[in-house]
Amino acid sequence: MSTETNKTVLKRFFEELFNRGDLSVADEIVGANYVNHNAVPGETPGREGLKAFVTYLRTAFPDVHFTVEDQIAEGDKVVTRWSVTGTQQGEFAGIPATGKPINVTAINIHRVSNDQIQEAWLNWDTLGMMQQLGVIPAPSEVRV
Repeated sequence: MSTETNKTVLKRFFEELFNRGDLSVADEIVGANYVNHNAVPGETPGREGLKAFVTYLRTAFPDVHFTVEDQIAEGDKVVTRWSVTGTQQGEFAGIPATGKPINVTAINIHRVSNDQIQEAWLNWDTLGMMQQLGVIPAPSEVRV
């Protein structure tokens, strides 16, 4: 499979699965035994666990929108730098709905085999998101 094909699979992952909430696309582009090496607490393994996470995320942030900023591919790996925006309207990670907007950046590495995503590694701005939700004070709010 070409690196361009792998990148297309990842674009579908963000656009169709996360942005549109089309869970059926996961059956096409995500391996049944998908492994998220940085799963959120409570996220179950496999394709079904990913689908449950997408549903959970879209419930917490109904207007969630992922933007693919950059992609680099080599061999069976695709690195995607992305950003996500949304407004927290439901519980997320034990945090009750705040009504606050988020704008978070991240970098993902996915391994693609046979036109399906098999593994994922994620590094995202968790601290920034918690500050935006008001759970952790932003540096400008800290008084010494």
